[in-house]
Amino acid sequence: MPYLAVCSLARIPDTARHHAPSHMLTVISGDPPVPRPESVIAARHLRLNMNDIAVETPGMITPGETHVRQIIGFAHGWDRKAPMLIHCYAGVSRSTASAYMIALALNPDLDALMAARLLRLRSSTATPNPKLVAIADDVLGRGGAMVDAIGSIGRGADCFEGAPFVFPVSDDHADQF
Repeated sequence: MPYLAVCSLARIPDTARHHAPSHMLTVISGDPPVPRPESVIAARHLRLNMNDIAVETPGMITPGETHVRQIIGFAHGWDRKAPMLIHCYAGVSRSTASAYMIALALNPDLDALMAARLLRLRSSTATPNPKLVAIADDVLGRGGAMVDAIGSIGRGADCFEGAPFVFPVSDDHADQF
């Protein structure tokens, strides 16, 4: 069963040991060291530099369409034979937005609200970056459904770091959505 393993930067080693991912998506700002699991070769690791912001802020990198298209393209190149690990700094915002958009990109018929509700069930702290969600909604032609769905689940519980969780992506497992 293909799925996404979502975690914080600090939880990469434990999450990778538990899930043995073949691909890894890093959505983080700056240049902190990121431990790439042995199961992920360099060519299967996409690292994108962006701040966790929703509006243009001087001196910061706002998530943009190029980022979203890279994430979606990377997801389409994933063979889904092993999990994909997705992380940001805290495992709360950029990574959860990425997991949500990947699930919908790989399953065009998947209902955005059902996916958002599953995201909340899987992670009480998930607070997907609204800029990433809005851009993905546009790129995927969802007509505002993704934005509305994420808005309906509200902000996640306050935390310093989200607990790792898994998120299914296969339409074979639509019963999980």
